[in-house]
Amino acid sequence: MNVVVSGTSGGIGLAIAQEFLDKGHAVVGFDVRPAGIGHPRYRHVIHDVRDGAFPEDLPEPEVLVCNAGTLEEEDAIDVNLLGAMRFVEHFCDSPALRSILFVASASARNGAEFPRYVASKAGLVGYMKNLALKVSARGVTCNSVSPGGVLTSANQHILDDPMLYEAVLDETLLGKWAEPREVAELAYFLTVTNRSITGEDILMDNGEMLKSNFIW
Repeated sequence: MNVVVSGTSGGIGLAIAQEFLDKGHAVVGFDVRPAGIGHPRYRHVIHDVRDGAFPEDLPEPEVLVCNAGTLEEEDAIDVNLLGAMRFVEHFCDSPALRSILFVASASARNGAEFPRYVASKAGLVGYMKNLALKVSARGVTCNSVSPGGVLTSANQHILDDPMLYEAVLDETLLGKWAEPREVAELAYFLTVTNRSITGEDILMDNGEMLKSNFIW
């Protein structure tokens, strides 16, 4: 299958692109940074999702994964929400399309990050549901995955500080954060294996949202 993924130069997006390549698919990756993958079935496009100009010679995607995002507050709405909408709307009329996936965040549910980042990811989940309604007539599934803590370079300042890292792990039930490959495996299931889940946001946070202290 032809797969289009945004934000593939590192972290979750890189893992998702690699997962599809490992399974034998062709991947076009978009990022503002140079390619993080060298593979005969991978094509890299330097592109900012805030830019509406896309190359004209791209294959019609069967799977579309919108992962590109930023933690920078001043850019969060433009990149994480408006950029994601622009990216998906450019490709979602593909007659070959069978599934769409957004990478949102656990913060969309609990509000526990910076305000514009939280708003952008919550808006992304709402947009996913709206789009699921529209594409369902074509048999296209549309979902999102909301990771909690993930072991990526974006969180390096936490990973490098033993006290901070211990504190964040203590906030989860399983006492760990997810590997990018775990998110990629879920992404593959939701876009390729799954044919009956649509309009859903799947939480992957190692039980952080559930953890509570019962007082009687």
